[in-house]
Amino acid sequence: MERDTGVAETLIAAARQLSAGLAALRFSPPVSHTYDPLTYAWAAHEMYLRRYAVGRRRVLFLGMNPGPFGMVQCGVPFGEIAMVRDWLGIVATVEKPALENPWRPIEGFACTRSEVSGRRLWGLFRDRFGCAERFFADHFVANYCPLAFFERARNLTPDKLPAEEGAALRAACDSHLRTVVAALQPEWVIGVGAFAEARALAALAGTGVKIGRVLHPSPASPAANRGWAEAANRQLVALGVWP
Repeated sequence: MERDTGVAETLIAAARQLSAGLAALRFSPPVSHTYDPLTYAWAAHEMYLRRYAVGRRRVLFLGMNPGPFGMVQCGVPFGEIAMVRDWLGIVATVEKPALENPWRPIEGFACTRSEVSGRRLWGLFRDRFGCAERFFADHFVANYCPLAFFERARNLTPDKLPAEEGAALRAACDSHLRTVVAALQPEWVIGVGAFAEARALAALAGTGVKIGRVLHPSPASPAANRGWAEAANRQLVALGVWP
């Protein structure tokens, strides 16, 4: 895998800028707690960028935002702990956020809950490519929004925010996505789910980047529970992303 550390430095600076910008936003009830893993789990996120965002990538997979047992815990997009530790080879110290949600405590790499979406997504890539380096030679995975929102224990997705709050969030995240795409220069941006695809279409209009979608691997999706990996593989082959 060819390495261009300038790409990683660009994405590191962009992630820090996004995190700082979003820190100024306030979210009203029913949001009780907001987590930004780019702060308390920064060590792992930076390690992810330095190891794998090191050059142009033909395909960028784009998720919505962190899951409660994935990136929320370990700072890596779709970061199911076992996959991040054992396949991506990333382990780092995770601090506590400034305001911890008692219904969703931060356990870092000690978290024993499995993020099913991440297990399915990274599992597909592992099964197809074997080693992480082979996957990342041509692909990268990012999240559109780095923030996780909670109503006590309940996970709230960004599309459920009030219009004004959502608009401010989207403005910052759209700008960050454009920076990521300019650095990685992908041919394809693949939204993992409809929300991510819609944001990519809006933020990247006129750039010439091809945009597609795969079924979201969430266990809340009956279709995903009927064989997500097979369905996603078929979609990527049909789009022409994979042979």
